[in-house]
Amino acid sequence: MNLDAAVLRFAGIVVLASVLLSIYVSPWWLALTIFAGLNMIQASFTGFCPAAMIFKKLGVKPGNAFR
Repeated sequence: MNLDAAVLRFAGIVVLASVLLSIYVSPWWLALTIFAGLNMIQASFTGFCPAAMIFKKLGVKPGNAFR
């Protein structure tokens, strides 16, 4: 698995988890979905992604999008 796949999988897990939490716990968990979406949009423009930096420090090999 490369860095791009790890970031996309993590973002998908965060979105799905926040939707489930908003259904079963509190609608305020949708704020996490909004945060994840905004982070993905800004990362597409700037290339800066905190999750990519963390995965890189954990030793995940680089991909094409996040270097």
